[in-house]
Amino acid sequence: MGEKEDKSADATWSGPTATKFETLSSKQYSEYFDPCQEAAQKSIRCLHRNGGDREMCTDFFRAYRECKEEWTNARKEARRKSSWFG
Repeated sequence: MGEKEDKSADATWSGPTATKFETLSSKQYSEYFDPCQEAAQKSIRCLHRNGGDREMCTDFFRAYRECKEEWTNARKEARRKSSWFG
């Protein structure tokens, strides 16, 4: 990832996005926020467009996996920093 992409990824996991996720316990279940939902929808739309041919959608699947990995790592780091034992 380039420096510009790193900065945009940092912005994604801070500010309003992070605040909304942190307050998950005070929100109703239907308001759950997943920053990778757009990537998931794009991969599903690709499958529909291509008649279920997974080979045609590998870029979309890779983008979704990378998003989920970044999100998971960011959440782990945020929990580690906020932990009493961290």
